Amino acid sequence: MFAQLFEKLTLGVAGLLTLGIGIAITSMPEGFYSAYGIVIGGNPSLLNELRAPGANLTALGAIILAGVVIPGMTRLSAGLGATVFLAYGFGRMISMIFDGAPHDGLVTALAIELVVGSLCLASFWRMSHGRRFRMINAPAA
Repeated sequence: MFAQLFEKLTLGVAGLLTLGIGIAITSMPEGFYSAYGIVIGGNPSLLNELRAPGANLTALGAIILAGVVIPGMTRLSAGLGATVFLAYGFGRMISMIFDGAPHDGLVTALAIELVVGSLCLASFWRMSHGRRFRMINAPAA
């Protein structure tokens, strides 16, 4: 019971964050990035390049959220959540190594990404190994 609640809460948070960030980047990239001190400057090519991954995050957020209500998608959603959040966190860490410290808001984003990604990974791991364990130790029919 607790495990299912953990999974649903984790996927709900991960899905809503991903969906919300994706919608914000897709619909208003200049406003979204200005919160981090990034000036877009109305460059159509840059806006195009930002809206595309924003739409990708929107779609991934919808799939992650689907795992909350569609039981057959829970494991996939947890894996996607772990991949999305940990990849963003890893990318930010690489950038900090090569480019230096970013705006404080982006450092906060890094921390959130690592926490949410780790929770998704823990959920994915539990679902993957818990089911296998039950199958191995199931009583003989």
